Amino acid sequence: MAHEFRGRIAQDIRDSVPDWEPYREPQAPDGAPNVLYIVWDDVGFGTFDFFGGLVRAPAMRRIADAGVRFTNFHTTALCSPTRSCLMTGRNATSNGMACVTEITNGFPNSNGRIPMEHANIAEVLVERGWNTYCVGKWHLCPSEEANMASAKRHWPLSRGFERFYGFLGGETDQYYPDLVYDNHPHEVKQTPEQGYHLSKDLADRAIEFIRDAKVIAPDKPWFTYLCPGAGHAPHHVPREWADQYRGVFDDGYEVYRELTLRREIELGIMPEGTELTPVNPHGEPYALGPGGTPWPAGEFVRPWETLNDGEKRLFARMAEVFAGFVSYTDAQLGRVLDYLTESGQLDNTITVVVSDNGASGEGGPNGSLNENNFFNGVPDDMADNLRHLDDLGSPKTYNHYPTGWAWAFDTPFKYWKRWASYEGGVADPMFLSWPAGIRAAGGIRHQYAHAIDLVPTLYDLLGVDPPETVKGYRQSPLHGASLRGVLADPAAPDPRDTQFYVMLGTRGIWHDGWHASALHPPAPSGWSSFDDDTWELYHLREDRAEARDLAAEHPRRLEELKRLWAQEAERYNGLPLDDRTAIEIFSTPRPQLSGARDQYVYYPDCADVPESVAVNIRGRSYTLAADVRLDTPEARGVLFAQGGRFGGHSLYLLDGRLHYVYNWLGRMEQKVHSPDRVPIGDHILSAAFRADDRKDDGLTVGTLTLRVDDREVGTIRVRTQPGMFSADGEGLCVGRDSGQAVSADYDPPFHFLGGTIRRVVVDVSGQPFADLEKQASGAFMRD
Repeated sequence: MAHEFRGRIAQDIRDSVPDWEPYREPQAPDGAPNVLYIVWDDVGFGTFDFFGGLVRAPAMRRIADAGVRFTNFHTTALCSPTRSCLMTGRNATSNGMACVTEITNGFPNSNGRIPMEHANIAEVLVERGWNTYCVGKWHLCPSEEANMASAKRHWPLSRGFERFYGFLGGETDQYYPDLVYDNHPHEVKQTPEQGYHLSKDLADRAIEFIRDAKVIAPDKPWFTYLCPGAGHAPHHVPREWADQYRGVFDDGYEVYRELTLRREIELGIMPEGTELTPVNPHGEPYALGPGGTPWPAGEFVRPWETLNDGEKRLFARMAEVFAGFVSYTDAQLGRVLDYLTESGQLDNTITVVVSDNGASGEGGPNGSLNENNFFNGVPDDMADNLRHLDDLGSPKTYNHYPTGWAWAFDTPFKYWKRWASYEGGVADPMFLSWPAGIRAAGGIRHQYAHAIDLVPTLYDLLGVDPPETVKGYRQSPLHGASLRGVLADPAAPDPRDTQFYVMLGTRGIWHDGWHASALHPPAPSGWSSFDDDTWELYHLREDRAEARDLAAEHPRRLEELKRLWAQEAERYNGLPLDDRTAIEIFSTPRPQLSGARDQYVYYPDCADVPESVAVNIRGRSYTLAADVRLDTPEARGVLFAQGGRFGGHSLYLLDGRLHYVYNWLGRMEQKVHSPDRVPIGDHILSAAFRADDRKDDGLTVGTLTLRVDDREVGTIRVRTQPGMFSADGEGLCVGRDSGQAVSADYDPPFHFLGGTIRRVVVDVSGQPFADLEKQASGAFMRD
């Protein structure tokens, strides 16, 4: 609320009385606690050792042992939607976050833009005297606005945070991350060979942000939203951390589930009598959907006994690498806790730790050396994966474990991330401590809770009343309820009695201990025909693992829950349901700052252009034409690069010769180069791809022609990727190759030296080269 000036103004300042109150910075109440909000990524319920799993996390255990573990906490089954709930206290579909920000569809429930009427907790606390810091993964900005031309209205600094250091999208390379510092791109100078890893970098930055303010205002509280990339793919970790788990997973995921459930029961996390559901509870892949639509090939587990010895070694190593990644990141977060302890801040810090969804099944039944295969709808090559077993976790891979481990790390539940219809997608670890304010060390709570309940809980603990307006916008009511009563009393009732779920075509509803779920695999299943779905019914108070479907025994209750789902979906913008295929999703037009055009012009020394707003060459003919001046026959370096080691293309000079490479999903570098050196002088150096009229096994193929001016100097047949080079991260740049190199021919960034790049034109009109050359030359002259 604005303060009225209460001083006195006279002609002479000597006769006037000042009043500083309207101009003071907001001040938190004396002794107000700090808030450390740690959000893990894709860490399933049965992962951490203190939740029954086999992955060691001593720093997180410190928090859990000092506070309360929640065994019945739920999320939305996917990253952006959950994070929107964790920040606003409202349902994801009301936040415009029915899915991740990269695949929004333009409806009120799925547009990737949290409305200003749903202020996040940082926007509220910063106006009440807390410093606010965001470190790590954001993923609450639409991908088409994650660029240097956007208004940045949904970047952290526009949504209540005073400092930001992290990545805007859903994932990033842990050795070569795509980082933003406050509102500008940030290039990491250190290499993995020099010891760089993003988890360490984020911990360093969190400590730095807090310390920078504390030396000035020791008593001012802070809110730090700390979100490491672990355990989202890529599972990158120094080898010695993965090696700590040698042999731990050799008996396979079925055995892991048995051991973990036993430990969960011993710890009091799961009740006696909890049953394990069978592998592939809905059977092997078979025709099940409407019209005989097959069960999606990626949504099942290969039983361990059916694997050969090489596959067992590969799958076990993938789990070792993931576990090492989590433990390494835990150690870095432990350094943050150590700093808070040494500086006397930890006791008066409310620390909340969650995972944003269940373990990830995006590696498919065979796991992956390159998670981008999943987003391109291309299966992994098992023989190739086995050859690279020793590279797992290194910069040479973008790896992800198979669905069997997702199923295991979600013990005792079935299915995994993206499945909002089953506990495996939405039941996650959550624990909270506040030594100075909550006397419940080592406590366990079994009451139902959801991500939307944490903001109301924090407001309650901080003594903050949800404001009626924020930044001039009248606020909507919070959808969640405070867990403060549950923290104080293990016998307290559930704070709410209903929660609806919807995600990528899956749906379910929890009400008073019962859970109804529609059997419908998530996008990109393409099933549609939602009215034909079979619904299942589970009594979670007696059957947390959803082992016993009671639909036939309680048909009336099931129908009531189905009607309740429809009411909640209408109330919270739950429709439309979207289970489209990957091609349908990624071909959806999204708003752009500049309209579609046939020619794009790029320059050296500019920030990387994210793929979401760069020229789209997928499935079409294109020409890259670089206008250059070469001052020496030894000129070398990248003229144009897009993507990186795991998918991309690059035009470059090496040994005086012109080269082009199309790197197909990191598996195959399709190369062509000029036989002779390019002479000194002015040139247009180009690579023109002409797509065939017919596809080859669903993939666009064609002929790539390399030219120096109007002279053809080489050709090659090229197979192109159906999807994006990178879901997030490495973009398009001129004069260098940022991040990991597209080609093994050079080390990044391979800056262009020995001349001048004036500009690069990318043409997607499909016109013959002769016509393009004239137009491109004209563009060069006009620019």
